[in-house]
Amino acid sequence: MTSNRFKQQPTAFNPNQPDNTKQTQGKSAKTIGIFDSGVGGLSIAKCIRQHLPQEQLVYVADSAYAPYGDKKVELITERVNLIAEQLIRLNAKALVIACNTATVNAIDQLRAQISLPVIGVEPAIKPAAQNSKSKKVAILVTSATAKNQRFLALVEKYSAGVEVFIQPCPGLVELIEQGKLNSRQCHALLEEYLFPLMAQGIDSLVLGCTHYPFLQEKIQLITGKDIKVIETASPVTRELKRQLEKHRLSAPSCQNGNIRFFSSAGHLKADQEQVISKLWQGPVSLESLAL
Repeated sequence: MTSNRFKQQPTAFNPNQPDNTKQTQGKSAKTIGIFDSGVGGLSIAKCIRQHLPQEQLVYVADSAYAPYGDKKVELITERVNLIAEQLIRLNAKALVIACNTATVNAIDQLRAQISLPVIGVEPAIKPAAQNSKSKKVAILVTSATAKNQRFLALVEKYSAGVEVFIQPCPGLVELIEQGKLNSRQCHALLEEYLFPLMAQGIDSLVLGCTHYPFLQEKIQLITGKDIKVIETASPVTRELKRQLEKHRLSAPSCQNGNIRFFSSAGHLKADQEQVISKLWQGPVSLESLAL
């Protein structure tokens, strides 16, 4: 996809226009587009919903192509651009790439194409490294993220004086997508990935995939309380709020926001609706989005 497909819709993103009553009403109707390869980004969406309850949200699960962790960069980039285009058509005023793999592989080129604020997800390596007493921290990531140069540069930038263990976790995203969080298979994989890290003496564990916070309690039970588990939903929400205020895009505080859920895997609608409702901790009506 080229940038021309985005630029055919210049009215979709004019964040710096002077404010007036008509435009304020327009801001109220505009949405924040949040997307992930599947259900993992719900961990980000829940935090945004909690702290920005006045905003209209649209969540897209690209479940027809989940997980992104085993996909080539070219395909991830193509999917990110296509979903962004659809969210702009759904009146998005800002985009949140609620997926670590998509962020490290495709956010820079997307930002170069559109003028909407685009917020990504980066593992909390910096605070983990700064606060580590043992000077040993670990990051759980997808296979694609583990090999990404942008991610590796981030690790190198913030890991001075700290030993960082990067642990790819193939299979975890698939189990979360299937709602098998409590399965023996999931527990076995967690032990497989965590025990070697614990043996290295880490005191901080960064969740480098937005799916993984749904396993945080199970992870903490295995690691024990002496190892701090760090996720990134709160920093992403703070950055989104900052960008909305900077570009004068915030919805009125008196407004009651809502959220719509879409999936690219229409044939899995019933099963996925059940999984999303469980993770969202409330009933969800899932809509299909042809991508």
